Amino acid sequence: MTNASQDTAGRGAPASRPEPVPMPVTAVTCMEDRAQVERHGSVELAAGAQRLLVGPVTPLVVDRSLRAEVPAGDGGAGGVRVVDARVVRTYAPPRPGRPGDDASELRRRVHDLEEELRDARWLRQRLESRLAVVAQARADLYRDVAEGAGAGSADPERWADRLERIDEEDGTRTGELHLLRRRLLRTEEELEEARRALRRTEEEPQELTAVVEVVVEADRAGPAVLRLTHLVPCALWRPAYRATLAGDERSVRLETDAVVWQRTGEEWKGVRLSLSTARPTLAAGPPPLYEDELVLRDRSAGERRTVEVDLREEEVPTVGHEPAADGSAGADAELPGLSDGGEVRVMAAASPVDVACDGRPHRVRLSAFTAPCRTELACAPELSPLVARVARTVNGAGHVLLAGPVDLVRGGGFTGRGELPFAGQGEEISLSFGSEDTYRVVRHVEESRGTAGLSGVNHRTVITRTVRLFVSRLDSSPQGEAAVVVVRERVPVSEVSAVEVRLRRAACLPEPDEDVDAEGMVRYTLRLAPGERREITLEYELTAADGVVGL
Repeated sequence: MTNASQDTAGRGAPASRPEPVPMPVTAVTCMEDRAQVERHGSVELAAGAQRLLVGPVTPLVVDRSLRAEVPAGDGGAGGVRVVDARVVRTYAPPRPGRPGDDASELRRRVHDLEEELRDARWLRQRLESRLAVVAQARADLYRDVAEGAGAGSADPERWADRLERIDEEDGTRTGELHLLRRRLLRTEEELEEARRALRRTEEEPQELTAVVEVVVEADRAGPAVLRLTHLVPCALWRPAYRATLAGDERSVRLETDAVVWQRTGEEWKGVRLSLSTARPTLAAGPPPLYEDELVLRDRSAGERRTVEVDLREEEVPTVGHEPAADGSAGADAELPGLSDGGEVRVMAAASPVDVACDGRPHRVRLSAFTAPCRTELACAPELSPLVARVARTVNGAGHVLLAGPVDLVRGGGFTGRGELPFAGQGEEISLSFGSEDTYRVVRHVEESRGTAGLSGVNHRTVITRTVRLFVSRLDSSPQGEAAVVVVRERVPVSEVSAVEVRLRRAACLPEPDEDVDAEGMVRYTLRLAPGERREITLEYELTAADGVVGL
């Protein structure tokens, strides 16, 4: 196995340039922003040192990543050693065909005129053949007239009818041929004018092609299996999911797909596709170092008496955290990057796949599983006034679920798109399948400020906030059953001892189901009958010591 080299081939290599050996892509490992491509094929070797050309390959091959080897036990020729391997790029005239996307309008015009001229010439040939058939029919009719008149069996009516049809066909085809010849002449003139303009304004573009030059040494002649691996840019993948909630809302089917894009210059046909979260260039070099000068100074008397605090929004990054109640993916709806939890993950497609080199997304199925779930009507009034149907289940895919978009299907129809967070094997995941139109939540917040203690002695600022929630069920069917709605509200969490947060349970109606957790979440479980409305009152105090500013 050797690295890519820019040096010339060894002295033992033949001087003549061999024909390239076609070796298509057989396996691809797609990563976050590039792909590792593997080629595998059989070659015929002669005894001694020789040079092989493999290709064509994409010119985007990363030279330093090129590896060439003869796997042990695969080759028929014994004692095969790879001496050197490198990528050889050359410019060649473009292959015949339609100009590429980057071609000029004039070059496309020349190509269109050439195609139009070719089609017109084929049509002229068909018309001339048709006129030749008409002329042969006329000659046959004249011979039939002469023979019939000489034999005394004349049929003037039949001869006149046939002659009339032959004249009609001859006139029609002659007129079409005359118009076609005028069109041919006009097209030839336009094409010649366009070619002259193209020669004056542009040079013939050259297409960059590449082959892999491999120098090998073999002890004896025979076949051998050669394997080439290298990296290419312009290829990436991201996970995508499809979650379907069963009609009885007791199970969820989660399908895991890989969305693959590639514009490497080569078609991937029937390749073994693997998906990896590895980042080959993540730690390619050490970070730059800068001088960081630290200065110590004494705080002033005012600074010692003042504590600056502020309120900030913070997302709790936990595995399997629940999405927004309305099922939205958040403000950033772009496809997220690969989040593997700090460990490289590798997944593989179950069967060979085809990925066209068109830069378009191609979905590849990775896995699917159906697991029982529990559902609830949940609402986070601070984020949305809607009540959503949330299903909670356990990851039973047999592998981790990377963060990615998930298409939500319920009742046989598409309900929206959310974002599935990273979830390990066996971890609980939450999926919101859209809002329920029969529920509404209205939220009001009232705030009052006061002081406590004596001035200069245990003086404190007290901020009292009262949150009132009105949860309504709008349907009024008397036969309807009571439904359970889970409402989650948030209480600030203090990180400094100078600020205390206290929940006033006596003023809370009804009382929360549980105590405030470490993230400040308060949960209420309500049973609502059809047409019923419930009110929730949540009150808490923020007590700040003297000298605290920013609240």
